[in-house]
Amino acid sequence: MKPRCCIRSDNSGKTPCSTTDTADNRLLVGGTFCDLRKAFDCVDHGILLNKLLKYGIIGKSHKLISSYLANRYQRVIIAGKCKTFNSEWKLIKQGVPQGSILGPLLFLIYINDFPIHAQPSTKTVLFADDTSMVIKSAHPTEFTNAIQNNLIDADKWFKENLLTLNTDKTNILQFYTRNELPDLRILYGDKQLHTVNTTKFLGIIIDSTLSWKQHVDNITSKLNKACFAIRTVKAYVATAILKTIYFSYFHSVMTYGVIFWGNSVGSKHIFKIQKGVIKIIYNLKVRDSFRTAFKNLEILPFYSQYLYSLLMFVAKTESYFKIMPTITHLTQDIKTIFTYHQQI
Repeated sequence: MKPRCCIRSDNSGKTPCSTTDTADNRLLVGGTFCDLRKAFDCVDHGILLNKLLKYGIIGKSHKLISSYLANRYQRVIIAGKCKTFNSEWKLIKQGVPQGSILGPLLFLIYINDFPIHAQPSTKTVLFADDTSMVIKSAHPTEFTNAIQNNLIDADKWFKENLLTLNTDKTNILQFYTRNELPDLRILYGDKQLHTVNTTKFLGIIIDSTLSWKQHVDNITSKLNKACFAIRTVKAYVATAILKTIYFSYFHSVMTYGVIFWGNSVGSKHIFKIQKGVIKIIYNLKVRDSFRTAFKNLEILPFYSQYLYSLLMFVAKTESYFKIMPTITHLTQDIKTIFTYHQQI
């Protein structure tokens, strides 16, 4: 096997607005969200080391990684009430160590050449073992054929690299407007893949109409639990500790991926929950000002946090927006704001 390999720097995909812009232009848009069965455990050491050579990792660096993968053993220990049972030590012939910093990086290198085998109209997104393919087309038949052909090409690449697609957890999601009724049937071998209206990708629940309702409902439950926890411990800890708990269990959930769903209809419920937790922390009365509480606690209100996150995203990914002259001037202003923020 001679896999075509090249280091890609664009595996993170396009800007978040690319899917919505394509849908607004009346193009058919869909995504194949792949799940690989025991992906990290199936990495072949020989194929991985061969790809590292093709990427220019040679000499001592290549020997170091080879030594890191070689001669690793594992066994199973079952601790019973009366006796402990141990299996024999077995040599690990494939797989990269999970729970390590190097493991995900090695796996990403292992699958880095996968996008080369996709159809020309396909945008691949690789993040560790989360692999997705976004397809767009103006014609329904071409759209369905592109998805089907992508799966055929992907299946060939997976088999060449000793990986297996988990068809039970691989989903097809077509983006459409509320007035459209999608009819999509995709086969993988002799099995039809799941065509779903929602799927979870990198911790964010994406729905077919990009309303973000399911995602907002999901984090609403988590935020309510965090709010209850803060209310429970309020009588026993200082305000500074409550702020730490807020940023650890509430703020981290509220701000994750907020640039995608922050302007959705359901975001007002998130802001309402945030005001509720601020009321608990600051011990606000009925007529007290939330503005004063947010300012004194040095916590941004939800919509201010949403705008701030957008500004930081544009500042950090300036190259995405250079194609439009009007946007270029805006990014310069945002970059100035970002630089000022880092200095204070």
